[in-house]
Amino acid sequence: MTTTQRLPEGQELPFNVFAKACPSRGTLEHVTGRWGALTLGALHEGSLRFNELRRRVDGVSEKMLSQTLHALERDGLVHREAQPTNPPRVDYELTPLGREVAERLLSLIHYVEGSMEAVLQARERYDETRGAR
Repeated sequence: MTTTQRLPEGQELPFNVFAKACPSRGTLEHVTGRWGALTLGALHEGSLRFNELRRRVDGVSEKMLSQTLHALERDGLVHREAQPTNPPRVDYELTPLGREVAERLLSLIHYVEGSMEAVLQARERYDETRGAR
């Protein structure tokens, strides 16, 4: 199945993340950026409030988490549920599309975590031969 995008003239063009103007490139950036990948991975565990999510994604600033959540929500990967309470309660959870993306990301994350001994050895060899920078 070929996935295409509609152009204003009614023509169709296949989505191609390698093409500068393709909208899939922006979504790929949102998903694979440091905070996007970690946010999706954290939300795979279940619904979280903003501060719970911020604690789970260690090191993310409030501003960056907010921007990341807005981008992921716009892309249809995250659902934001605001409760009319005092103080307001806002929960974030993955949409079905977001869950599918997160599962694929988690496979990569787990692979990287499991390969870190080899990565650290490679870094050490590199630094020895090229000099630490």
